[in-house]
Amino acid sequence: MPEERSTVRTRELGYVLRSAMTNVGLSAKATAIKLDWSESRVSRFLTGKLPLSEVDASAMAAIFDITGAERDYLLQLARDLGKLSWSAAEQRRTLTDHQNRATRITEFAALSVPALLHTADYAYSVFVRAVPVQSDAVASRVAGRRADQGVLDLGKPPQCRFFINDAALRLPVGGPQVMAAQLHHLLRMGDRPHIDIRVIPHSAGAHAGLAGSCCLMEFAGFGPVVAIQHDLAGYFLEEPAQIAIHEKIFSSLSAIALGKTESHRLIRRLAVDVFEPAARNMAPPSQRTRSGKGRSG
Repeated sequence: MPEERSTVRTRELGYVLRSAMTNVGLSAKATAIKLDWSESRVSRFLTGKLPLSEVDASAMAAIFDITGAERDYLLQLARDLGKLSWSAAEQRRTLTDHQNRATRITEFAALSVPALLHTADYAYSVFVRAVPVQSDAVASRVAGRRADQGVLDLGKPPQCRFFINDAALRLPVGGPQVMAAQLHHLLRMGDRPHIDIRVIPHSAGAHAGLAGSCCLMEFAGFGPVVAIQHDLAGYFLEEPAQIAIHEKIFSSLSAIALGKTESHRLIRRLAVDVFEPAARNMAPPSQRTRSGKGRSG
């Protein structure tokens, strides 16, 4: 089988196999001996540089003691190496794996706050209204989203820039109290040195982001990847021409977005002057306060 450059799917296969190999205490050399393969072949499978057939994936699963749902997932990845689309469940896992390995993440959110910046209440409000999400799965989806956000707390986290449409900040997801808390959360996250939050103002009119939300991830060991996410499915783009188009999109958004300080001021104003008063007006009289001051400066 000819060697190829790594792809999203071959790297995902490699991540699963390397983790399993470590769990059973084997090395690439020991694995090669057990399978009667060359060590180079095993290494290329583990780094995603060589496509893995379903038969080879099954052989490696056997010696790495990969069973049950994890084995099914591994074999499905091997079967789907040529597919472009991903199921929602597959994409969430692969997206998280790649985000944890990224050195830089740039994301545009057209209709909502970016997922990595959701509060639990905001995420709950999104999932409870999402048609494809069953009601009994909402809690687990919220927990999964919160776990995914651990990438922002890594010892060496990726540099992140988030572009958010002005309209997404004004949409009262979950009601004014939930939205006020979400906006204050954005202010706190934006104070972190590795997080840059920029607002695309309403006054910008038509712009390059109208094509939809997207996430560009950059890595030290391989080329960039763009993730396009939808409720039911999604896909990853990694061809140079596709990456170049999205780099131009983000360059265009950067040129029209508010600066970091201006974005901070707008988010704070919406929290303090719009959503907090609305939340107080909805509260019982005994719980209302006269103070209109916000919690974040």
